Amino acid sequence: MNKAFGNHAGMRRPAQLALALALAAGALAGCAPVVLGGAAVGALVATDRRTSGAQLEDEGIELRSSNRLRDAFGDRAHINVTSYNRQVLLTGEVPNAQDKQAAERIVSGVDNVRSIVNELAVMPNTSLSQRANDSLISGKVKASFVDAKDLYANAFKVVTERGTVYLMGRVTRREAERATEITRGIDGVQKVVRLFEIISDEDLQRMLPTPPAAPASAPASAS
Repeated sequence: MNKAFGNHAGMRRPAQLALALALAAGALAGCAPVVLGGAAVGALVATDRRTSGAQLEDEGIELRSSNRLRDAFGDRAHINVTSYNRQVLLTGEVPNAQDKQAAERIVSGVDNVRSIVNELAVMPNTSLSQRANDSLISGKVKASFVDAKDLYANAFKVVTERGTVYLMGRVTRREAERATEITRGIDGVQKVVRLFEIISDEDLQRMLPTPPAAPASAPASAS
């Protein structure tokens, strides 16, 4: 089997492509470090501008909020919960205004929630095709951030709902404007809503990882 696999180099390319796509998907989503060849790749966590504690709190907020909302509404509502630095964004659809306010009250009772942006729409749940299209738009936006040479893609969280793109993150004003400009140019984007936490250029410099020191030169030997 190994011999046959080795004799067909073309067969390796799909596997290599799949691995590259998986790694890229992890980078775009800001996932936990990937273990490759026995080494943990922690660059994603290092470049996230939230503290490690805030990242864990955000994960806990999303999990607990989603569970409580599911218990309260079941399938009659479609609610997405996104937390960034303890600011919670609610997107999706609910049957009526009372349910919209009820969802916000439920999430406000979750530990560590700092603030809530309630963007729930009072309307029937969107179709699976609409949600798939929203996911595609989010993927295009994230990929465009990766392609941009003047942005740190992992500093942004992107959420798309019915063609409206919500941008979250701790960014400078220049980064906010640049990300907004890029997002508005993506096919299918109807509207851009910015939920940024603006930081100064000085704050950004303090957040950036310190480059490794250059190795010391070996002393020249006497002739």
